[in-house]
Parts: sequence; C-alpha cells; structure tokens
Amino acid sequence: MAETDQQLQIVRSREKPNDQLISDDDGVVVVVVSKEMEITGRKVSKRPKKKEELRLLREPLDAFGSDIMMMIMNHLDAQGVALCLLVSHGWNEVASSDNLWARKCEELWLGKAHIPRLSPGTSMLAAYSFSVMDAKRTRIVKEDLCDHVWEFRFKKKQEAPEYWRNLDPSWKGIGPPMLRYFHPDGSQSADPDDLVWGGHECTFSTVTSFVGDGRIREHYVRINRWPPMTVSRKLDWSWELGNRLCWYSSTPDANKEGGTGPLFPVW
Repeated sequence: MAETDQQLQIVRSREKPNDQLISDDDGVVVVVVSKEMEITGRKVSKRPKKKEELRLLREPLDAFGSDIMMMIMNHLDAQGVALCLLVSHGWNEVASSDNLWARKCEELWLGKAHIPRLSPGTSMLAAYSFSVMDAKRTRIVKEDLCDHVWEFRFKKKQEAPEYWRNLDPSWKGIGPPMLRYFHPDGSQSADPDDLVWGGHECTFSTVTSFVGDGRIREHYVRINRWPPMTVSRKLDWSWELGNRLCWYSSTPDANKEGGTGPLFPVW
C-alpha cells in the first residue's frame, strides 16, 4: 500500500489539472488524460470529427474512370507517365495507351531532322522508348547513309584546294550546297550537273573497332582513298561526317514514310 501511495504521489506531481487518476485492483495507477493535449506548446481541443469531415479514400482510377485519368496523364511529361506505369495493372493499362504516347512522340519528334525506323505494329510507348535510345547512338550504319540525302561542302581555304572550292556553288554564294547519295551496294553518286563529281567511280565503307568492354574505340566512314571521315550526331538527330578537306551533313527528312535508319537497335 505504501508503494502504491508513492506511485500515486509521483503521478500526481506530473498530472495536468484536468487529468483523472484511477488505481486498478493490482495497485497500478492509470492516468486518464484530459480532452486537451499539448501540441507544440499550445493547447488544442481534441474533439470528435463531424460526419461531414470524414472522407472515404478511394483509388483515383475507380473514382474518376480511365477517360479522366488519361486526361490527367496528358498533362504529365513522359517521365511522369512512365512512373504511372508502375502503380498498378489498372494504371499501367491507361498509362500505356497509344493515344497517350502518340502525343508524347509528337512532342519528342518536333523539330527533329530524322525519325527512327519502327517495326510495323510497334506501340507508341515502344516507339518513344526506341526513339530516345536511338537519339543517343553515335555509330552510323549503312542504313543511315543510304536513307538520307547529304549536303557536301569543302572546308577552310587553307585545307581544300582552290580549284575544288571554285567548283562549289555554296562557296561562291551562287547556289545551294552540292548533294551526295549513298547506295546499298556501297557506291556513291551525285547530281548530273555536279562539276566536282566528274563522273568518277566512288565507293564507301564504315569502319568500327571496339575495346574489350564493348565501347567503340574508333569509328569513321571512308570514301575511296580520301582521308577518313569522323562521325558526329547533332541535337536534332542529324548526322555529320567530316575530315580536313570537306564535310557531309544529312538533310532533314522527318516526314519520310516509315522512318529512317536501322530497324533494330545498334550500339
């Protein structure tokens, strides 16, 4: 009993004015706290929530339906929609819709010089993913060379001979750049009125070497016995080839039916 009195005394020293003390049969003191609680130094009333304040939480897809959810997802960027694919099977079905990703593809392809070739029946989600991956590719292949028309120009005065520069209408400002065409049989041609071309035979090849871990060590395009042409990719997905004498630039053809480039991923 003395021990219980001591416990009671300790509890009373800690209780608040409106707290109640109850001792059970085993002498354990229970503190019944008042209806006021101390939160961040202030007393707030703890009252039962009114019925109208209670809200039943529901799955958004069930609450709004797939059509409204798709309208909502249309306002997300591609990364946001991709995250929606992971929420549930229902969300995945909406977030993978061709209608949704067709708009994302249009936004991605806007202003691009080339659109990658896609297999027939490819979903728009897969088309978007493949386009993003292909845009990072810096290795050019025969399909890229043959699918595009290429502008051809000579470089600095110090490098290209004056005779050739005088035959280049773009150098003299009297016409557009000359054009070059690569063909699947490995040959190259030019327009009939091209003064630089001269009707000579021309062949091309792509050369790629790799290091042990699969990274590209060296990559270039060789035309006849001219100096190798290094390959670069621009932000608009077009290609450039160049050496110390001249350079090639792929002309935009984003509206070309079926797309351009290799059908399967190339790294």
